[in-house]
Amino acid sequence: MGHINMMDDVIIGNLPPEHLRSVLRSLLSTGPEIQTVFRASVRQRLLDFPAGAPAPSALFPTPDVVAPACAEYLAVLRCTFSAKLFAAAIPSLCHVVAAVADARASWTPGSALEQTLVRLDGDVVQAMQAIKEAPPSAAELDAAVDSILAAFSKCQIYCDAAGLQYPFQRSTRQIRDTAALLLPDKVLPPAPPSHALTVTLPASSAVETFTLGARTLPRLFNGLWQMASPAWGSSSGSQQEQALVALVGGGLTAFDMSDHYGDAELVCGDFRARLRPDAARHATYMATKWCVFRDIGRPVTTAWVLSQVEERCRRLRGRADMLQFHWHNYEKKEYLDILVELVTITKTHPELVTSIGLCNFDTQHTIEACEYLLAKTGSVGLVSNQVPFSVLDARPLRAMVHACAKYNLRLLTYGSLCGGFLAEAWLRHPAPPDVYGAQTPLTPSQRKYLDTLHAWGSWADFQALLDVLDAVARKRGGGVGIANVATRWVLQQPTVGAVLVGTRLGVSARGDDNLATFGWELTDEEMALINEVALGNNGERAEAVFANIGDCGQEYRNMHK
Repeated sequence: MGHINMMDDVIIGNLPPEHLRSVLRSLLSTGPEIQTVFRASVRQRLLDFPAGAPAPSALFPTPDVVAPACAEYLAVLRCTFSAKLFAAAIPSLCHVVAAVADARASWTPGSALEQTLVRLDGDVVQAMQAIKEAPPSAAELDAAVDSILAAFSKCQIYCDAAGLQYPFQRSTRQIRDTAALLLPDKVLPPAPPSHALTVTLPASSAVETFTLGARTLPRLFNGLWQMASPAWGSSSGSQQEQALVALVGGGLTAFDMSDHYGDAELVCGDFRARLRPDAARHATYMATKWCVFRDIGRPVTTAWVLSQVEERCRRLRGRADMLQFHWHNYEKKEYLDILVELVTITKTHPELVTSIGLCNFDTQHTIEACEYLLAKTGSVGLVSNQVPFSVLDARPLRAMVHACAKYNLRLLTYGSLCGGFLAEAWLRHPAPPDVYGAQTPLTPSQRKYLDTLHAWGSWADFQALLDVLDAVARKRGGGVGIANVATRWVLQQPTVGAVLVGTRLGVSARGDDNLATFGWELTDEEMALINEVALGNNGERAEAVFANIGDCGQEYRNMHK
């Protein structure tokens, strides 16, 4: 163990915890070297000082109350899972879940204890996703699945008898999926029965539509990236169901997810399978992704690509209406043959996948993919490319929109609200937020888009842009806000089909606010006013973002260098 400078030790011992966390996060953002040291140090600390196993009565002594022992135990468990110490985390998880029944814990809806258990449910979902991506040995996983499901079964039996809502619906489903993926021969207990969900589709809707492939779809998609982490908040399975019912009932029937957005595919697949009547089920549109973040280490074959499609269909409990493909390294040309196979599968197996799109492809390689498909199959076969696009990030206007027009692709855009920065809450905010500060805590998406903002211009420039957007919104009235104007600006750009709006299912509901985007258009004069600030007089702000980050999607490939 190295020596610590005495003055540094004084700082560590006296710095308020929120400042210490902020400093640590800033250090970790400097590069992979310190991240590696940090993770190794945390893992060693957790192994050297393992959490004990408090008695069930110490964890849950009083109805509705989160005991200090419970809060501390769950915090350590969360760290143990995040450090990928699964062998240590699984017994601790089983202990706390079984303790719910052993202590005869009870809670009322909305209580601190219920919220704590719901958060634990979300933590387990994330932990199981990590296991899917870096699994332990089959024997270790088999034993872990048996232990966890036994603890969950005990908890569910207790909750049913006590008239309590079972708090681990999502994680139970995620664990079963982990077993189905990694232990395909394992026989699992039957899944608990589920009830139908009835939705009445609106007779008429203000939601604008566009054509994508053979489908007519809303121009707002519900984006589910927030389900990748409890950092945006956690919600129970029933809360998510209620949110999904409300969205579909309001005409927002299209959902965008991915294979690594936590349990998003499972949640949406379960929802669609239970949806009634048939017209409501058929109205939904489930767009997911196949994201390749590292070398595949194998030849591209029809059987292998088909197995990847089937895996996503299994989680969706049916057809993927669209599968969007992300590739990590353009120098590895296997992606071209994968796209050929995917497009072919839409013809040979239409019951599995209907359309193929791209995700985070830059202009050069969008063109390359389209030309390769034309040469190999006689048609482009792709319907879309999903890229960031906002008043702060207009990179697609540089070249992407022209490529999409040439090959008849539609842009599906995300980041159009910049993680919530394009909202009244930030209007006349005197200074940019502390990225890792506790006073105004930022979500992961806000941290990401704050980088974009700094590449685009100064905080004063941003305030000038918000002033323009606010003036346009106030002129419109009728519930139109800054976010609606910012969304409208993107929707009126060439080749844009739909904007993805982040949806924190069961945590916050903004479906009605989003509907204010429709029923009107920005005039040429309003577009010019926004463009003057957003793009710059000669497009210099849009060019600055391109120069700083690169073409669409390059920021994700920079992460894998």
